[in-house]
Amino acid sequence: MVDVTTEIIIKCPVQKVSEYTADPDHAPEWYVNIHKAEWLTEKPLSINSQIAFKARFLGRDLSYVYEIAEYFPHRKLVMKTSNGPFPMETTYLWEELDGESTRMTLRNRGNPSGFSKWMAPLMSSMMKKANRKDLKKVKEILERME
Repeated sequence: MVDVTTEIIIKCPVQKVSEYTADPDHAPEWYVNIHKAEWLTEKPLSINSQIAFKARFLGRDLSYVYEIAEYFPHRKLVMKTSNGPFPMETTYLWEELDGESTRMTLRNRGNPSGFSKWMAPLMSSMMKKANRKDLKKVKEILERME
C-alpha cells in the first residue's frame, strides 16, 4: 500500500485556495508531473465528474481518469481512479486557519499490483517528493496572486 500525505500553509483565504486547486484546468500549472487535464463530463466539478489526466512519473508516460467521489467545496475533494496497474485515490483537504491563511493537505493512496507492487517503496518516496514540490508551487502561485 502506498499512502503519502503532505501539507503546506498558504497565505490566502480558503475559498481562493480551494477554488484554484479543485479546478482540474489548473492542475498542469501546479502539478510537477501533470501535463494535461481534459474534462470527460460537463463542468462544473461535482460528484461523478470525470477528468482524464496525462502525466509523467518515474520516467513513464501515464494516462488515467479520475472520478470525483466526494466534494465539499472549500473543505474536501476526493478523486479516485480504478484503471491501470495502480488504482489511486487523491484527497485534498483545505482548513481555514484565519481569514488570511489556509492549510492544504494532499494525500495519495493506492494499492499497486503486478510490477508496480514491487516499486511501492520507491513510488512512496518519489510521490512525497513530487507532492512537496506541487504544494510549494501552488503556494507560490497563489501568494503571488494575492
